[in-house]
Amino acid sequence: MPSRIDRPLRALAAGGVIVYPTDTLLGLGARATDPAAVAHLFALKGRPGGVPISIAVSSYDELERWAELAPPARAWVRRALPGPFTVLARASLRARRSLAPGIVGPGGTIGLRIPDHATARALARAAGPLTATSANRHGAPPCRRIAQARRAFGAEVAAYVPAVPAPSGRPSTIVDWTGGRPRFAERR
Repeated sequence: MPSRIDRPLRALAAGGVIVYPTDTLLGLGARATDPAAVAHLFALKGRPGGVPISIAVSSYDELERWAELAPPARAWVRRALPGPFTVLARASLRARRSLAPGIVGPGGTIGLRIPDHATARALARAAGPLTATSANRHGAPPCRRIAQARRAFGAEVAAYVPAVPAPSGRPSTIVDWTGGRPRFAERR
């Protein structure tokens, strides 16, 4: 019996963009290591250049491959994630070399999530890190249901993953660990 994520995984492998559920909002996802797919995602969103997109990973081990975390940040991540947080950290050398343009910020930082949603983590585990940006056109409110995302993106998105359970509808909180202490800011 095919899995609910088989079709989205094929779409991601072919360089497509998907809409997938997270614990916070519906996400617009592309393989973060695929420059053409990430460029397509930026075009779909109409997002201006220079505004990086965070990534979703499935585990702590994966997160630590892409970010440089000091011991206090590492301890906080292990207590708080998976959950509704985007961790802003210094990008690892691997991230700077392997991730598509638009993922690592101009200052060498990266935003990372471990969503508290089994489907999002399964997709990230199977496909590698995924972009984790809300499913909406730049400046528009985030789509809260798959039907809204279909109206916004139509056939421009290769696959729509059922949102079971549904996201909370609230954006993630950014936790900036680029300094010695965390700074919290809700996404807008």
